[in-house]
Amino acid sequence: MIHALITQWAGKASIKQLCRVLDVSRSGYYARRQRGPRTCAQAAHAKAVFEASGRSYGSRRMSAALRAQGLNVGRHRARTLMRSHALQPRWRRKFVHTTDSRHGLPVAANVLDRQFRPAAPNRAWVSDITYIRTRSGWLYLAAVLDLYSRRVVGWAMAPSMPAQLVCQALNMAIVSRRPAAGLIVHSDRGSQYASSEHAALIASNGLVASMSRKGNCWDNAVMERFFLNLKMERVWQRDYANHAEAMIDVADYIACFYNPVRLHSTLGYRSPVEHERHAEHTH
Repeated sequence: MIHALITQWAGKASIKQLCRVLDVSRSGYYARRQRGPRTCAQAAHAKAVFEASGRSYGSRRMSAALRAQGLNVGRHRARTLMRSHALQPRWRRKFVHTTDSRHGLPVAANVLDRQFRPAAPNRAWVSDITYIRTRSGWLYLAAVLDLYSRRVVGWAMAPSMPAQLVCQALNMAIVSRRPAAGLIVHSDRGSQYASSEHAALIASNGLVASMSRKGNCWDNAVMERFFLNLKMERVWQRDYANHAEAMIDVADYIACFYNPVRLHSTLGYRSPVEHERHAEHTH
């Protein structure tokens, strides 16, 4: 307010006189005038980053994204910008049961054993199924994620969740990545993953099946985290009219935001795609 008054009357009296009358130091006035354009620029960039993230970024990722654009914005400054401009992520949690481990099918050992940091891509993948609410009923998403880069390398969606759904997701990952024999494919003990179809797909490509211990969600924690991010950052902010609308939007989140853009603290605030490119250049 004081800064605005001084600026308004600057043509009718000297800055020195106005600062003396209003009991403001000249150095403080000039510092405030210099901060104005910078603050506006930071706010504009912050709003753009927030919208591009699907209104999902918190202060940590906001700070990292702004620094990547050449702006010197720490986490506390990012938090102030977000609070000042009402950039507040919002979500709500819902739960529903998906896979069923109560079956008599063969179960693989926990080969992965929570080794979530492989040394290179296509050494270990994790997979799982989650649900998406639409006004036309549930839509189920099966996904496969590379642990090295946290990149989603395969996915499939359908109104039901037979073994064919998880096979489609895994087959997409195999075709797109062409992994060498010995790659670990980890999942829970659900009947879809223990099915003969899924086991045959793994065996025919020389891959190694791995399954979580009974009732232990932490053995597949990275996949659980991806599904939570998907729902917080996209699904819970939407009201899908039907399955087709949800399928298009979820595929857009994965292919256009999560893999190429979304910053991961685990990856040093790089996106999965950028992390893999970085690895290619450093080896």
